[in-house]
Amino acid sequence: MKVDVLNLEGKKLRKVELPEKIFAAPVNEALMHQAFVRQLANARLGTHKTKGRSEVSGGGRKPWRQKGTGRARQGSTRAAQWVGGGKIHTPKPRDYALKMPRKMRHAALRSALSVKAAAQGVVLVDELHAEEARTRLMAEAMNRLVGESSVLVLVPEKDENYERFVRSVNNLPDTKALLASYLNIRDLLQYDKLLLPLKSLDALVAILG
Repeated sequence: MKVDVLNLEGKKLRKVELPEKIFAAPVNEALMHQAFVRQLANARLGTHKTKGRSEVSGGGRKPWRQKGTGRARQGSTRAAQWVGGGKIHTPKPRDYALKMPRKMRHAALRSALSVKAAAQGVVLVDELHAEEARTRLMAEAMNRLVGESSVLVLVPEKDENYERFVRSVNNLPDTKALLASYLNIRDLLQYDKLLLPLKSLDALVAILG
């Protein structure tokens, strides 16, 4: 599959053949779903906590004697039926993390990239550079390249240009800058377009190819 290479002004420079192993791989929807669910699960903190009967304060003395009062027997004011008592069967801290082999994660990414390429959602640029962190200038460039579509921009490496570029796109709606080595299934499926500098394409080939 050949894709046009553009510059930041939106002009066509040449065509580049996308690697078939990455952008024309067999699409496995079940694997993509598994990888997506795994990422959502791993993002959960699992810090939810409520106190049980043994953890709340007070309740050391029996509220009233066992028999002869006409009231129901009670052993502690910290039991669950009392106001301020402990809770029963409520959440406790736990780890929600799911495991998935690297080969399966990479296969899921190749499937998602293939879907994106088939839908003409991959946009190639010769390079990304931001001489100054100006949101207005970057907004104009994104509009020329992808129009009103939401876009995930893969930056090849973390350098001074990366910092300026991230500051430039931080305030743009539906736009996210991400290191190519951090590409993940959630971000890939969340945005309409994938903006790839040629260096980022080389990084994807090194990781997935």
